[in-house]
Amino acid sequence: MKHLCFFILCFFAHYAKAQLYNDSLGKYKIETSVYIEAYYAFDFAKPSNNERANYIFNHRRHNEFNVNHGIIETTINSENIRGHIALMIGTYSQYNLINEQELIRNIYEGNVGFKISKKHNLWIDAGIFGSHIGFESAISKDCWTLSRSILADNTPYYEAGIKATYTSSNEKWTLKGLLLNGWQRIKRLENNSMPSFGTQIQFQPQKGFLFNSSTYIGNEGTDSLRQMRYFHNFYAQMELTERWGLITGFDIGWQGNEATKQIRSWNASSVMLRYKLKPQWTICGRGEHYWDRESIFIIPDANNINPNGFRVFGYSLNIDYAPAENMLVRIEAKRLNSPDEVLVMHQKQSNQNFVLIGSMAVIF
Repeated sequence: MKHLCFFILCFFAHYAKAQLYNDSLGKYKIETSVYIEAYYAFDFAKPSNNERANYIFNHRRHNEFNVNHGIIETTINSENIRGHIALMIGTYSQYNLINEQELIRNIYEGNVGFKISKKHNLWIDAGIFGSHIGFESAISKDCWTLSRSILADNTPYYEAGIKATYTSSNEKWTLKGLLLNGWQRIKRLENNSMPSFGTQIQFQPQKGFLFNSSTYIGNEGTDSLRQMRYFHNFYAQMELTERWGLITGFDIGWQGNEATKQIRSWNASSVMLRYKLKPQWTICGRGEHYWDRESIFIIPDANNINPNGFRVFGYSLNIDYAPAENMLVRIEAKRLNSPDEVLVMHQKQSNQNFVLIGSMAVIF
């Protein structure tokens, strides 16, 4: 039934767009787009259930052709109001929204907003929207690499709440303050009445250069047994020349436990270097490090507990080909290494893992 609703919305959104463009009001605009990403992944862990590791949320299925994302979205914009609705299907929503209510799992974004100042570019938006954390979104075409880093897969892709956004008159500064339901949560945790908070500061000194600082503070436990999480994300994105681009990012976080008085921490980093061979061809290399020493996010197998927790170094290389402006064909090889046997290779515990992924994405 939910898939039928998805396709009905596709038809309705396209029809509404045509109708409004024929209207001569000229006060607002409706735009509709469709995005589809099909993929095939071969993980040399060779999982018997064809499901890759549980800390991976994109391109999760092994040795089968599938759809990571199918999205239909419609935006409404005017001088003082805006709205956005996007529905999705695919293995991303199947795995990443498993803890949400069933009818919510197919919502990629759904929010409305209004401008509260005539003199300044200041907006208030409420609903479900993309995360204010990190430089990798769930949409592969918007990322420099085909797959997401472990850093990205274990920080929020989406959030629900209300936010204020201010953009300076010269568009060099963007400031956000957020009141949220939790760390990547639409449905609030039971017995938790405390809201979460976030901030984002972006600075663009010139075209092609972006510096970002994002924070999060929230209770990941209950009202009686608080587990306060404090998190900071920083990244810089730079177009060094017409062909060379660089992204580097770093995450660090702490989480307390009121019952044990223990404070646990984790950190992660990532660097990407991209080179445009020709207008249609691009290559990108990535190095990453993820260390969840005390198993806040990634809980090891009961038979594989070690004092270093989950510590992994990753390396990947992808080649992109754009046969048309609205299409992207990609292939990526990715290798993970660890000082401990926290990974899987050929269905056995190992200190390494290797995966090959190919995808085709189109937007129209």
